[in-house]
Amino acid sequence: MNYNAPVSQIPNGKYKAYPTIDLPNRSWPSKTITKAPKWCSVDLRDGNQALVNPMNMNKKLELFALLLQLGFKEIEIGFPSASKVEFDFLRRLVDDDLIPADVTVQVLVQAREHLIAKTFEALQGVKNATVHLYNSTSTAQRKIVFSKTKEEIIALALEGVELVKKYEALHDGKIFLEYSPESFTGTELEFAAQISNAVTASWGISDERKVIINLPATVEMATPNIYADQIEWMATHLDNRENVIISTHTHNDRGTSIAATELALLAGADRVEGTLLSNGERTGNVDIITLALNLTTQGVDSTLDFSNIDNVIEIVEKCTEIKTHVRHPYVGELVYTAFSGSHQDAINKGLAYRKTQEDEFWEVPYLPIDPADVGRTYESIIRINSQSGKGGVAYILEKKYGYQLPKAMHPEIGRIIQSVSDAKGVELSAKEILSIFRKTYFHYEEKIKFEHASLSSNNGVSTCTISYKNNGEAITSTGEGNGPIDACKNAIMQEYKNDFSVKSYSEHSCGDKSSAKAIAYIEIQTKETISCFGVGEDNNIIIASIKAMFCALNRTFH
Repeated sequence: MNYNAPVSQIPNGKYKAYPTIDLPNRSWPSKTITKAPKWCSVDLRDGNQALVNPMNMNKKLELFALLLQLGFKEIEIGFPSASKVEFDFLRRLVDDDLIPADVTVQVLVQAREHLIAKTFEALQGVKNATVHLYNSTSTAQRKIVFSKTKEEIIALALEGVELVKKYEALHDGKIFLEYSPESFTGTELEFAAQISNAVTASWGISDERKVIINLPATVEMATPNIYADQIEWMATHLDNRENVIISTHTHNDRGTSIAATELALLAGADRVEGTLLSNGERTGNVDIITLALNLTTQGVDSTLDFSNIDNVIEIVEKCTEIKTHVRHPYVGELVYTAFSGSHQDAINKGLAYRKTQEDEFWEVPYLPIDPADVGRTYESIIRINSQSGKGGVAYILEKKYGYQLPKAMHPEIGRIIQSVSDAKGVELSAKEILSIFRKTYFHYEEKIKFEHASLSSNNGVSTCTISYKNNGEAITSTGEGNGPIDACKNAIMQEYKNDFSVKSYSEHSCGDKSSAKAIAYIEIQTKETISCFGVGEDNNIIIASIKAMFCALNRTFH
């Protein structure tokens, strides 16, 4: 067969590779993240401005309360000089005393005096605030949007710094400066360092007057390693590095914001700005939940509390009106769910193995984090569809309903459930699985029907007298054996002509102690069948065993 690959319709030369960074002695590839960065949520600003329906006051207050509950100590709350809603929200936080003493609120502002003046008006009464000053520095923005030289861009930034200092002197509270060379990833590194150093010098950087230099991937333009190189290069070219807090603010245009941020932390970044569930313009900001839980899985304390992730999802979805994808890392509805038979079997064995170990180390195949650590139950870990296997069905029956099927029975029940799932073409619920199980082993057509049995034992020999019907004919017979099961089987065989042997037997109790029933499983072998299982339940374990034997005999007719 001849196959001609389609020809791209994108003209040659329309796009070009991002240039690499000359960093021959880069050190970040050999480093490891050993502590959490400083976290700054920008959900209320960057996230909010990207919404179809921006948040109203009540939603802003609810989301702010959630961020505090999660443990954020730095929260960018908005752009108070940009709109009345943003201004009023900050005033509400101040007037209602909603900002804890150990939390710093952050406000964004451009380098213009009337905007800075309005910002400080909104900040009246705030004890700890970060004023986030920014102007675009990229070659494209300088050329296309502003038509300004590098010198003019630096002058604009320094004008903004002087204005912040002017209003800082009148403010009753602590003011921190954050500066962002916006579109950093599209800016020449030498120029990014030049303007950042000019800003910190103008501010008067010192041990008591640290400055946040935010290096945003305003648009993600290259592979994560390039961003890491940029961060490491900047870290070695920023003056007074010990007093500079390097911050990242990555967007997800190429789908690699998580990787870019993690590599940036290896490269020397101290702080991360991002949002919950990756809300933000275009493809979104970096997701702080994923970043934090990535740290957790590596044994690093993230300092944020995501132990009730479903509550977080509920509030964020309510405030943003954006549904969470079912495959979103750590928090999606299906991320801890296995449909595949081999995955189900491995998870089931992993959970069972862990119960036998004293070691607290989490090691379960296909589950990089314990669902319980984020507030998820184990009930939805295994779900059944046409791709599922025997182990998954057994897991559901045991965890949900208490039926501890013997291992040898797993293939049989797996085939039965899979045949139904194949026919329906959809996932089967736990209740449907239970219904099929009970219909198969408890509510079957009885060609040979158990009625009554009495047992006795003398000198190690058991005697069973059993009454049953075979195709409507009433039969009573007696047999002896080396135990109740053997005696019952021999009693049946006095009149029953289809010879069979008992291959395996197991039992357990099911339910609360006051109402527990005995459950018995018997595997029989006949000349016509390879093997067949029966299940019986009764208040008496011996009767449950006999019922299981009759169940197996009836199933040999199918």
